[in-house]
Amino acid sequence: MRIEAITLHHIDMPLVAPFETSFGRETHRPCILVEMHADGRTGWGECVAGAGPWYAYETIGTAWHIIGEFLAPMLIDQDIDSPNAIVERFAHVRGHPMARAAVEAAFWDIFAQVHGVSLARLIGATRQRVSVGVSVGIEPTLAAQLERIAQFVEAGYARIKLKIKPGWDVAVVRAVRERWPDIALQVDANSAYTLADAPMFRELDEMNLLLIEQPLHHEDIVDHARLQSQVRTPICLDESIHSPDHARWALDIDACRVINIKIGRVGGLTAARQIHDLCASRGVPVWCGGMLETNVGRAVNLALAALPNFTLPGDISASARYYHHDIATPDFVLNDDSTITVPDTPGTGVAVLPERLRAVQVREMTIGKG
Repeated sequence: MRIEAITLHHIDMPLVAPFETSFGRETHRPCILVEMHADGRTGWGECVAGAGPWYAYETIGTAWHIIGEFLAPMLIDQDIDSPNAIVERFAHVRGHPMARAAVEAAFWDIFAQVHGVSLARLIGATRQRVSVGVSVGIEPTLAAQLERIAQFVEAGYARIKLKIKPGWDVAVVRAVRERWPDIALQVDANSAYTLADAPMFRELDEMNLLLIEQPLHHEDIVDHARLQSQVRTPICLDESIHSPDHARWALDIDACRVINIKIGRVGGLTAARQIHDLCASRGVPVWCGGMLETNVGRAVNLALAALPNFTLPGDISASARYYHHDIATPDFVLNDDSTITVPDTPGTGVAVLPERLRAVQVREMTIGKG
């Protein structure tokens, strides 16, 4: 396939409700959509880099620069026969996994269309439905936190992920567990703690959690191994895992017993599948993390999470969780069994709506013929 043009769309989407983590509170979510044209077909990918360097060093600005000045020009007027060819062309680009992942995703969309199959089927997915949970941000008060969780439980979510930070941890988790003693519950610290906080994590051992996600430094695996040896609850790594090699290093030293796979964080769907396969070979469960994606990114997450070793519910959630009006259709809805149905039409299974895209677009840029 000859890639003729790539257009970048910087959009800014208002959230249904503010979302707070240990590193800040968001009311809008900016992202970059990558529109790729090849052989008369259009593919879409989503770059999950944020407005600032809080979750990762990549931002909307860095991704716009890297895709527009480096990644896209490597592909324009080039014949690309597989997603792996994209990966090989980007191999000498250091870092910028979210930028690389977005471009690769757009090609995966076209590649699946060419083969006349869904992305999920193309990558070897085995499920028609994916178990999902919901990530709940930090609320101003405990009462508001419990009410927010109650809304999601009533909506049918069977797994709750609770964001924690110093001063907002044991007492909050205990209150949630006392109110919902049987619900699947996990916590996410987003790197807010140090090894000195091990006593607090041992207290969490008593609360029957699925896992504790990324408690320590965002690049660490050594201290996580030390912490894992002191607690019974499985440690799950997120920010520390940037590639299949990082996953292997972490597993080799027992730094974690679960891995959260985010396509943008690890540099693309190809790398995400490699991490999935590695963890499956080690008997380590994985789950699909979320980055407040639009339906474009959500569709790719669902395809990935339909692979067999995704045995824990993912942070994928229904479309209405974050946005009143998504920029792509169809919307994804929560089934009665806390699952979301995986798209089964050729490509990713979603179509971007031009009028909705224009309504939230900040800027655009085309590389190639346009």
